[in-house]
Amino acid sequence: MPSSLMLIFMATFSLETLIAMLQNGFIVAVLGREWVQGRTPPSGDVIVACLAASRFCLHGLALLNSFLGFFKFSSKIYYFSIPWDFINTLNFWLTAWLAVFYCVKISTFSHPTFLWLKWRISQSVPRLLLGSLIISGVTVISSATGNSIAVLRSTSQSSPGNHTLADRISPFFWHFFLSQELLVLLLPFLLFLVSTLLLMFSLHQHLQQMRAHRPSPHDPSTQVHITALKSLSFFFVFYTSYFLSLIIVSMQITALQHQWHWAWEVVTYAGICLHSSILVLSSPKLRKALKTIFGKPLTKDASSQVISINNQYQWTSP
Repeated sequence: MPSSLMLIFMATFSLETLIAMLQNGFIVAVLGREWVQGRTPPSGDVIVACLAASRFCLHGLALLNSFLGFFKFSSKIYYFSIPWDFINTLNFWLTAWLAVFYCVKISTFSHPTFLWLKWRISQSVPRLLLGSLIISGVTVISSATGNSIAVLRSTSQSSPGNHTLADRISPFFWHFFLSQELLVLLLPFLLFLVSTLLLMFSLHQHLQQMRAHRPSPHDPSTQVHITALKSLSFFFVFYTSYFLSLIIVSMQITALQHQWHWAWEVVTYAGICLHSSILVLSSPKLRKALKTIFGKPLTKDASSQVISINNQYQWTSP
């Protein structure tokens, strides 16, 4: 029988997953209408819509794998881990490209490289998305091989004295698989890291210039920049914790007890769930659709003030 604490974490993770899937499904539905209506959406909206679609699948597969493990369907987990690996890798690359896109569009750096990227980034979005799909597809080949070996090992261990080829090659493969997985996740994470830090530095510089000309701390523009910096810092911390938690699980640094697995899942996926909320609140298009659904204006709280940067700095371009 599961303990009360485990049931609480199971319910929390299930609710978190449901909220995340609703949020991302809403983003895809709203931003996908332009494609359905034959219009060309802005490049930033294309990245956000693809990212939301990948996160919708990621949360669903995470919940499915967790329940398969809870009900002892170990062999099924290996096979459902293959699409999870594909979606997770794709999610990392899409998050990185979104950070790069926002950094290039919003940052006020005058370096020729930034000016060239600002001019080229919108036209490069389709190629970036295609490249992300190809990299994720290549990555899933080794993931499928690794999961197949894991199934063979699990089967052979149930028969005493049965030493298969999978048992002999698995140590070498797991070292290769681990190195490859770390590399594939590390590259987009570093892109995200550098882009987010540069964007935060640029916003901080601009905030200092505004404070020099507008000393009042209650100036609306100043408050908007402060809110944007807080939102970026918040997501930076949570996304970094998501990356580190995946590394810890992959390297098997710590063995979680069965009841703490659900708590680990709650913490791991909280960051990307909350980032989806930030994306909804910071997009005029999504806020308008949300207001239409609820039939009343949303309160203009601290999170929603990020919308002003959208208008002032053109987060997305036609």
